[in-house]
Amino acid sequence: MSQDLEFESPAAFPDRRAVPPADRPVVERRQFADGLDLLSAEARELAVAVDNYKRAHRRRFITHEEMVGVIKSLGYHK
Repeated sequence: MSQDLEFESPAAFPDRRAVPPADRPVVERRQFADGLDLLSAEARELAVAVDNYKRAHRRRFITHEEMVGVIKSLGYHK
């Protein structure tokens, strides 16, 4: 049994990807935003470095390799 379904035209749905970057709202993507005051100095330094990395690279999440890179950029080594 075939039914004719009515679909809205594609123009009815805004394509958010088509909005120029300058017109996009700025959204903070900070993982540790609410708990920085509760962290030790070392953990706070790492959280800020991760947040800065994510902002600079427009990433919401980072990979393990990127995390190692952030940690090494702070001067830590094995």
